[in-house]
Amino acid sequence: MQNLEDQIRHDWTLAEIEEIYTSPFTTLVFKAQALHRERHQPNEVQGCVLLNIKSGGCPEDCAYCPQSAHYKTGVANEELLDVEETLSAAKRARAQGATRFCMGAAWRDIPTGPMFERVLAMVRGVRELGLEACCTLGMLTDSQATELAEAGLTAYNHNLDTSPEFYDRIITTRTYNERQETLSRVRRAGITVCSGGIIGMGEDHQARWRLLQELATLDPHPESVPINLLVRVAGTPLEERPPEDPLELVRMIATARILMPAAFVRLSAGRLSLSDEAQALCFLAGANSVFMGDKLLTTSNPEVEADLHLFQRLGLRLQTEPSVHVAGTHGQS
Repeated sequence: MQNLEDQIRHDWTLAEIEEIYTSPFTTLVFKAQALHRERHQPNEVQGCVLLNIKSGGCPEDCAYCPQSAHYKTGVANEELLDVEETLSAAKRARAQGATRFCMGAAWRDIPTGPMFERVLAMVRGVRELGLEACCTLGMLTDSQATELAEAGLTAYNHNLDTSPEFYDRIITTRTYNERQETLSRVRRAGITVCSGGIIGMGEDHQARWRLLQELATLDPHPESVPINLLVRVAGTPLEERPPEDPLELVRMIATARILMPAAFVRLSAGRLSLSDEAQALCFLAGANSVFMGDKLLTTSNPEVEADLHLFQRLGLRLQTEPSVHVAGTHGQS
């Protein structure tokens, strides 16, 4: 039998990805589920909670984002939370069954000085609670990445969002190369990478395949791959986009699972627009992580009770122990 590590590839061609994505639906999902079972607990889902630690006023012009200062969406520009408030939220997340606590700030670049020191204190506190700690804070320097690693940061989220070719239709204030450089800095610091994208922004199928190719040719693959369904927010340029076919989300998840079999594939934004049956198909296709809690930064998400009820109906259980550890001051919990 082929060694599992020998199955990991970083040389996927666009033609191969197209062939996988466009294969008959049942064939695609069956293959994804078979690979999923080789590497992951088949009926276990990682629960994550995402807290907005600094809201609004972002100078970026990401067309999907209600926190951009370029758009009038009603999102207030708020200061960075204090450490105690953040850790209280982390304790609530742990009580709800989450094993990863994610902290997001609407910055283009991580600031230096007291605000960054506060974030480091948050990371240390979250790790001391026995949770994985993830941050999504924008671009960062090598020294900031090192400090985050030393504080015990488990993962850093920085999504590629879409394909290089479609990217400037969505964002003009940051280049695709800058996103890739951020991922490289995170990797060099010894922090695991969380990176994925969004579908439903007007991109064609080729853009989706190219996004998956960009992720699946990273060496190593991202340990976590969030797949987001566009949440259409009033005031953003994408507010009038028609809803995406949920089966396209399932195909995206299944293809990501096949290309990156060892990764956690996270069913992320947009779950509130999905039926229970569509979510069940996503889990069948290899999704094994979700964001819990009624808010994802500023957009709505299913209530925890609704998720737990769905998991019970599907025979799924929440992961009880963190799955990823990194070197650092609090690297082992």
